[in-house]
Amino acid sequence: MGIPLRSSLLASLLRPWVGGRSPWRKETKAAVCGCRGYSTEKQHRTTPEASGERKKSDYWTNNPLVIHDIEYPVDNWTSVTPSILQKIDRNLHLQKDHPLFLMKELIIDHFHRFYTNSRGNALFTVTDRLSPVVSVEQNFDSLLIPPDHVSRKKSDCYYVNRNVVLRGHTSAHQADLIRSGLDAFLVVGDVYRRDEIDRSHFPVFHQMEGLRTYTLEQLSSRSSVPPPLSSFASEEEDPESPIDNSIQLCHPPEVAEALEIDLKQTLEKLAQDVYGRVDLRWVPTTFPFTQPSWEMEIKINDKWSEVLGCGITRQEILQKCGAGHRVGWAFGLGLERWAMKRYSIPDIRVFWSNDTGFLCQFRGKEPTDHVEYVPISVHPQCVNNISFWLPETADFSSNDFNELVREVGGDLVEQVNLKDEFFHPKHQKWSHCYEIVYRALDRTLRQSEANEVHGKIEKAAEDILGVKIRG
Repeated sequence: MGIPLRSSLLASLLRPWVGGRSPWRKETKAAVCGCRGYSTEKQHRTTPEASGERKKSDYWTNNPLVIHDIEYPVDNWTSVTPSILQKIDRNLHLQKDHPLFLMKELIIDHFHRFYTNSRGNALFTVTDRLSPVVSVEQNFDSLLIPPDHVSRKKSDCYYVNRNVVLRGHTSAHQADLIRSGLDAFLVVGDVYRRDEIDRSHFPVFHQMEGLRTYTLEQLSSRSSVPPPLSSFASEEEDPESPIDNSIQLCHPPEVAEALEIDLKQTLEKLAQDVYGRVDLRWVPTTFPFTQPSWEMEIKINDKWSEVLGCGITRQEILQKCGAGHRVGWAFGLGLERWAMKRYSIPDIRVFWSNDTGFLCQFRGKEPTDHVEYVPISVHPQCVNNISFWLPETADFSSNDFNELVREVGGDLVEQVNLKDEFFHPKHQKWSHCYEIVYRALDRTLRQSEANEVHGKIEKAAEDILGVKIRG
């Protein structure tokens, strides 16, 4: 059972406006930043002697773990780290004059200008203050994500414990909001994923989820589709079969086509409103919770970039939420990705900076204002390599190493790149070699400082991950 959205708090959590934030994770190897995907199998090496679960959290040895004054017991699934907990209350998307706040308000304003009900009120309800601490059921089960799906791995998520997790997407609130009776909403919030380290990835980013549902009569009024059914039944498919990107069996072709057209027209209008007249294209993909599914790519500076994921909501989700008589679509986008493109911000770490040289560039600006970011860091990089043998008696994931580097090196770490890996047939061991790029945003980082941090990373890798540093 999920952590419920309390009805008594609904009015304060939801923000209706009167008058005129791979998001999503996909099945395949992903793009960067907002819609990030999963680690490839290449990153996970398990020996025959692997023991399965790791020991109790390396960072928390005492129960309980306290988040927002609520105590959570620690167990061998706990993977959240102290530095991640420090970011839970930053709420960058709620800070006036922050570029993520401006980006959020720009998108919200778009939906409120173009989509109103018969009384002229905003059609899409907005909520942007929901806690990022959710149940495993909310984050995965409610979205039909299979039990063995790679997104559930400890190496991909920040587990508070076996049953509670920091949300990996704002879709974690989708089922609760549908059950509350909403048929059109936007959810904005911070989301948490263990991932690679580079200028486009950060373990915390901000996502906007959008969902809209229709009755057959409502859908007919927006198109030439005749209402062929009074309700829908979820498709009966082999649960062992892979997710298909064809239309859902319970959706007549006319209904599926009308939903696809409405979804794509809605999101194309959004992209044109935010970026101007840009070239865009749709790329088929797969998500566990929508079918069919697509990614939108836009062309900026002669380069195609994916900016959101979307699709037709799985009918089973709507049925379980008491809305089986409706059909709908959903999308997810990353605010950082959209803001980086709109404001020409080259490094995702900048969003977390308290440097006045960064923040003053957005102070007093309106969401519709054009702002061209002026870099505050032109300082050189420091580059160090680290090579080690992987442990023989436990699972190892590159994301585990990335997380350790983040925890020890903090924001001085700009990139971590796996340069080489090989299996030594004589010693029956895997070896990894990583390049770690250090750079300070506000000053010139001396190589001696980078070396000191690098040494701490080497020691922590041996102590916590059980690797053996190669000379």
